[in-house]
Amino acid sequence: MEDKQNLWTKDFIFISIINFFIMIVMYMLIVTIAPFAVDEYGASASMAGLVSGIFIIGTLSARLATGRVIESIGSRRILLIGMIISVIAIALYFTAHSLPILLLVRFIHGIGLGIASTATGTMVAQIIPPSRRGEGIGYFSLSTVLATAIGPFFGIYLSQHADFTWIFAFSLVLSIIGLGMFFFVDKRPEEAPQEISEPKNAPKGLANYIEKSAIPIAVITLLAGIAYSGVLSFLSFYAKEANLVDTASFFFLVYAIAILVSRPFSGKLLDRKGGTFVVVPALILFAGGLLLLSQTHTGIILLIAGAIIGLGFGNFQSCAQAIALIGVPIKRIGIATSTFYIFLDFGFGLGPYFLGGVATAFGYRDLYMILSGLIVVALILYLLIGRKKRPVIQ
Repeated sequence: MEDKQNLWTKDFIFISIINFFIMIVMYMLIVTIAPFAVDEYGASASMAGLVSGIFIIGTLSARLATGRVIESIGSRRILLIGMIISVIAIALYFTAHSLPILLLVRFIHGIGLGIASTATGTMVAQIIPPSRRGEGIGYFSLSTVLATAIGPFFGIYLSQHADFTWIFAFSLVLSIIGLGMFFFVDKRPEEAPQEISEPKNAPKGLANYIEKSAIPIAVITLLAGIAYSGVLSFLSFYAKEANLVDTASFFFLVYAIAILVSRPFSGKLLDRKGGTFVVVPALILFAGGLLLLSQTHTGIILLIAGAIIGLGFGNFQSCAQAIALIGVPIKRIGIATSTFYIFLDFGFGLGPYFLGGVATAFGYRDLYMILSGLIVVALILYLLIGRKKRPVIQ
């Protein structure tokens, strides 16, 4: 009963909401910033892609450094820094009167988000009871997974019914609210600076920035991220081709509902049964959802595919994050969290570049069939290299 009381603390709830605001802004802008660059500055398709992708470059740059810095100055201070940078960057969107300035602002915003989201992931891992880590991270990651659904929905809706300025204004309001909520998060002893000097056996080189034990599951997350980026980036084009534009606007809402319904069970199953018990069905569902998506001809099939993909990718993402932290010492949780997100960001950021060429060459239906096959490869890799043994729960 004590664990039950300790999971839903004020800090856990506030950090989850802050993370939701951070990520919803990210995904809202991901689906709208490229059209904005084309409409506002007459950018080419490749330049519009750069406007979208340079954000991920900024995010990755920040994550590489943040995982290490958290060890020395604490995740709470890091979160404040990231939130402030994000608010400033979003305010600068209003002053981006040329393409080069927009590129710079996107890069700075990516840095802010990379810092802040690494800090939130680290903070919740520090405050969740170890015996409920899978369940707790499952609930926390809802803030990210739901943002991948609700962010694009709001972004597309606002772009269709309002000026782009309103998208920037809404993003700024959410970020300021998130910054305000930060000051209600208590400082915790485990996130204070741990050491003044480096111990003699401290990791050197790449180990300062990457948690080795998290790499196998992170590689599988990379493949899953590439596959989901194909849904995120090309669903609107696919729906237009299939004359399902009106239904497509509800795809991400159905996706989110499927996650909300299943998440209370998947996290508990991870803690009780282990990663394989959850990850294998999740990847099978993800592959099946992509295959169904490739065969969509009616609105109802499109929405069913959205629900299955939600059950698959949505649950895989949170479980994979929990698996990445299994057996990691408390002082390395920041680096392990950073490692997980770096690979996920690579999938989201680089996926559209490669998949755009595939879609051009083969069409969107074949693209989703190919991505279904990619998830089958991810499933095989998980069975070979991605599993971690659970520590014994005391």
